[in-house]
Amino acid sequence: MSRRWRHLSAATLLTALTVVAVGHPAAAHPPRSQAGRTYYVGPYGDDANAGTDATYPFRHIQKCADIMVPGDTCEIVSGSYEETVVPARSGTAELPITYKAAVGADVTVNGASRLTGFDPVTAADITEIAKSDPFAAGSQFSDAVAAGHIYSTDVDLGSDVSTVQVFTDKKMDIEAQWPYPGKDLLGPTLQYAGAGSANATISDAALTRPAGYWDGARALTGYWYISATGTVKSSAVGSVTLDVAPPCVHKVVPNETRYSLSGKIGELARPGEWFYDPTAKKLYVYGDDDPDNHRVEAKRRTLGFDLTNTSHTKVSGIKLFATTVQTGATSTGVTLDGIKGQYLSHYTDITRGATDCGTTVTRGVADTGLIINGTHNKVINSDLSLSAGNGIALRGQNNTATDNVIHDVDYMGTYAAGIAVQGNSQTVTHNTISRVGRSGINLQWNTVEGLEPGKDVIAYNDISGYARLSLDVAAIYTCCSAYMMGSSLDHNVLHDPDPSTKSSTFGISGIYADNGQSDLVIANNVGWGNREGTVMLNGLGTGSHDNLVANNTGGMTLFYVKEPGQSTGTKIYNNIGTIRGLSGATDGGLVLANNLPPDVDPLFVDAAAHDYRLSADSPARNAAIALPGINDGSTDPAPSLGAYQYGAPQWTAGARG
Repeated sequence: MSRRWRHLSAATLLTALTVVAVGHPAAAHPPRSQAGRTYYVGPYGDDANAGTDATYPFRHIQKCADIMVPGDTCEIVSGSYEETVVPARSGTAELPITYKAAVGADVTVNGASRLTGFDPVTAADITEIAKSDPFAAGSQFSDAVAAGHIYSTDVDLGSDVSTVQVFTDKKMDIEAQWPYPGKDLLGPTLQYAGAGSANATISDAALTRPAGYWDGARALTGYWYISATGTVKSSAVGSVTLDVAPPCVHKVVPNETRYSLSGKIGELARPGEWFYDPTAKKLYVYGDDDPDNHRVEAKRRTLGFDLTNTSHTKVSGIKLFATTVQTGATSTGVTLDGIKGQYLSHYTDITRGATDCGTTVTRGVADTGLIINGTHNKVINSDLSLSAGNGIALRGQNNTATDNVIHDVDYMGTYAAGIAVQGNSQTVTHNTISRVGRSGINLQWNTVEGLEPGKDVIAYNDISGYARLSLDVAAIYTCCSAYMMGSSLDHNVLHDPDPSTKSSTFGISGIYADNGQSDLVIANNVGWGNREGTVMLNGLGTGSHDNLVANNTGGMTLFYVKEPGQSTGTKIYNNIGTIRGLSGATDGGLVLANNLPPDVDPLFVDAAAHDYRLSADSPARNAAIALPGINDGSTDPAPSLGAYQYGAPQWTAGARG
């Protein structure tokens, strides 16, 4: 592995109706002498109502946000609310402010708005389009027009096509591109650079469009751990040349670099596709029938709840569609409970004109998904899916993500994750995370000004289907050159990575402490299906120091730990599974002891069914170095090797209930 960039960084329930509002902070109201009122919101309401009677509710959630004081509750009946809610004030620790769905209500805060007025595109329209894009004539697009499948409407979706997101009947459509990726965002059809590719040029015999066709198109590339975007500078039959080689590796690699091309109307030819012309302010869609017979929507609002200046507030039981929630650096005591979020964040740009490796690979890490900043905030019991970036960005300090189900996120394949943990002193427990572009949890380390740092706790998470679109990764990935203050990664079940690329699968592991991570406790984790094992240590750079890797099941790999002083203080005890890179591993200072030799059968209860508890005859019983707090609980005189103590109640991972 070559050196890579490192960063430190109620009522009546109605059928769904739509209400539209733009949130704005209201002028401060003097606090009432008695708090604790409940206000009601419904699509049949009126903001001129008193709002305290479910029969005569407000029409907008924002009206609640304008007038509520600590202790008040906003109860919302079924409907789709097209708002960005901006509270005028916070609650207190004793008297929080609550926004909640009424019992049994189906409440959606919708970041998209409906588009109508679609008309069939005609041959005359193609003639007009061809004045600026001559390749539109005689293309797949013109064939689809002739077949009656292309419709258009006039709409201003902004000047940046990379932010445009279109939905039909609540499913995201795909920007017209080559190759057609399909509609599974985490399982797209992939095309690979062919022989002769090098530097900024992609060579591929499948590129059959005429010379100049792809000029100015947008290109998405992916190789190793880098997803990037760029612009096609020139094109010919069989090749395209980008304006700059992909960052980090600075080259296109034959048979390894995957790519796709978009931004050309000639590719609009398949169901579920769209093309947007920002100059003409016109949206084109492919339809088997009139799109006005369906609900076609476009994303309009990034935030459903803007809690940037809000504390001691609870949002409960509300759905988010094509929008998200954000807290701020001063937010504290915010709880998001039972949120069902779909299409939380969207972008198709990654490199955005820069060539810096760090800003490319970290695109979306800090500012996508549910963005939780500040201190002592929580995301609990939520179901989050379909984000270009994170499910949750856990920033700040002393925040919590627990009992969430997160899936189909990071569909752009950057260092965004199911949960991107930043800051420090964070708690991430009992989450079920699956089908992610890169890692289930991306654990980074940052200090927060004015606060004493402390360890992170990443425990009892079930993570699967990682590495879909990026390699050299793990279910839980942590990097780079940080002293982690004893942060604990324990009792996680990390299994069945599912890379869709045919490229090298180097680096896929359960937990990956990459490029010099130190002072970690990695204990009692179980993994299977990981090429490099349940744990991988890579001491490249600053070394892998003072780590305790104990009682894990599933093997491990050691890299860059063998040079003098490269792994001092690291202890690898009581593990079950093959240790790769073992030869000379202690030369750097680490200590290996009481790990079950790979030629000794641990005699699990049922390894084929992934039941890695120890049977009565297991040689892993009574064989471990005692580590209080790590391997307590065995009914034997001495602790067991591996993640399950013999005779102890079996621990489980993942979201509860």
